[in-house]
Amino acid sequence: MPYTVTPTHLPEVLILQPKVFGDARGFFYESFNARDFAQATGLNVEFVQDNHSISSQGVLRGLHYQIQHAQGKLVRVVRGEVYDIAVDLRKNSKTFGQWAGCNLNAESANQLWVPPGFAHGFLVLSESAEFLYKTTDYWYPEFERSLLWNDPALGIDWPLPAGFNAPLLAAKDAAALPLSQVETF
Repeated sequence: MPYTVTPTHLPEVLILQPKVFGDARGFFYESFNARDFAQATGLNVEFVQDNHSISSQGVLRGLHYQIQHAQGKLVRVVRGEVYDIAVDLRKNSKTFGQWAGCNLNAESANQLWVPPGFAHGFLVLSESAEFLYKTTDYWYPEFERSLLWNDPALGIDWPLPAGFNAPLLAAKDAAALPLSQVETF
């Protein structure tokens, strides 16, 4: 099996570890293979868009979601390290308002599957990080929403890097709404 899959305490949010082949020359791994992904996860998804961002240490991007055209995301880091979070925004779910998080880094090549109906965000832990993700639907700015990263109702324990009292945020993330006020699924 090319992937090892580990469910988080939110059963739909999955940590995937691809099989990495390394030697003195370097390494090789398949970052995505639709057939193997479906076999390992039981999910048949079609990705329509790839995104790539570079962020400096202490940058927090998120928690983002699209209220219409909800996106599933397969996320990974190709340089550096981030703390990655998924928050369940499906109001009829037993895990509504709960979150799962894990470190993603280039060295381990691990990935996180964030299903549609979840908000997503990450905090850069290393000096900088390159973050890549596939989405199951296109980006529609008119449907994008932001959930407040430090909402006490969520209780996310963000591991801020040494020397940071607060993360570096985009204006839309600083103005995000708490769980009690956001649109949900």
